[in-house]
Amino acid sequence: MLVVGLGNPGPRYANNRHNIGFQIIDELAKSHGLYFSKSEHKAKTAHGYIDDQRVILAKPQTWMNDSGWSVSPLARFYKVEPEEILVVYDDLDIPLSAIRFRETGSSGGHRGIQSIIQQQGTDAFPRLRIGIGRPPGRMNAAAYVLQDFSDEESTLIWEVARTARQLIRDWIAGEPDLRRQGMTWRVETAV
Repeated sequence: MLVVGLGNPGPRYANNRHNIGFQIIDELAKSHGLYFSKSEHKAKTAHGYIDDQRVILAKPQTWMNDSGWSVSPLARFYKVEPEEILVVYDDLDIPLSAIRFRETGSSGGHRGIQSIIQQQGTDAFPRLRIGIGRPPGRMNAAAYVLQDFSDEESTLIWEVARTARQLIRDWIAGEPDLRRQGMTWRVETAV
């Protein structure tokens, strides 16, 4: 199984809203004693086991909009089928406290997902969409996703990341409840 967190490489972007996929994958790796010790196919990867299942965790080091140029070669090299790839990423159209699972579907305008769809030649791969909410007022969406989370939001993000880690473990274990298209979880913490 291949679990991919999407984000932009480099310390400048590390805490951005757009990098929530990287942040969750980092925490998942840490909680299971896995280390991003390899660089392969334009990605940092961690190999090991989560709940007795062999997994590869990946953080593409392409820009977000070119994620497919890393994910597709990794999947081919390790002979991972599209339905065995879980992509974790930010979503503007979901409230900050929500997480949504999808088995398949369009990119919804997310360019990182669009790149993966184009390079894989299919949209039939599961995704865990992490809500980051809409930008306030008339703020440009591109500027918003490249902002860090506020101090107030950071507490909620910690809870969201914890829930997402458990959902990823459930997906790896093949939990049938997680695999229902469009299933949504809301994290309840006062911001």
